[in-house]
Amino acid sequence: MNKQVRFITYYLLLITCFCSCRDDNFTPRPRGFYRIAFPHKEYRTFNSPSCPFTFNYPIYAEVVLDTDRMSEPCWMNVEYPQFRGTLYLSYKSVRNDLDKYTQDFYTLADKHIPKASGMRDIVINVPDHHVYGIFYEIKGPAASPTQFFVTDSVHHFVRCSLYFYAVPQPDSIAPVLEFVNKDIDEMINSFRWK
Repeated sequence: MNKQVRFITYYLLLITCFCSCRDDNFTPRPRGFYRIAFPHKEYRTFNSPSCPFTFNYPIYAEVVLDTDRMSEPCWMNVEYPQFRGTLYLSYKSVRNDLDKYTQDFYTLADKHIPKASGMRDIVINVPDHHVYGIFYEIKGPAASPTQFFVTDSVHHFVRCSLYFYAVPQPDSIAPVLEFVNKDIDEMINSFRWK
């Protein structure tokens, strides 16, 4: 009889466990992402005596000279450590070779087409300050979602490309990309040749 009581008790406990964990109103939770705290937008001016241009960049970013290219004194990176991203900036002095530099820009931008789901180009035209160029917004899982160049069409050419150090998933970097692209707009609009 002792065995029977134990068996019935065990059996009732087992039934109670299976029945008590039932919830008919189950709703799956969507996959979430980390909340990103964006800093307040405030800008300072980059003005190096060795570079023939100035521009505004955010106070939460850092301009670092590209030490790998010491032969190119105005090659630099605008680093966003909080977002693990870098805007690579390269400068070339134009000597009747503007077509070569613009063609290089298009060639490098076109390398992202296989991964891109779309590309949008915007003409940069600030005639009061002789700043002209093209801004590429690359959609999809491309390595560099933003690329642009600015030139005065005679003496100067600056090419920029933005990279994030993360797997390129458009949904996860979209808020940061939108935030950084506003900084890039400020940079382009504040670009001045010396």
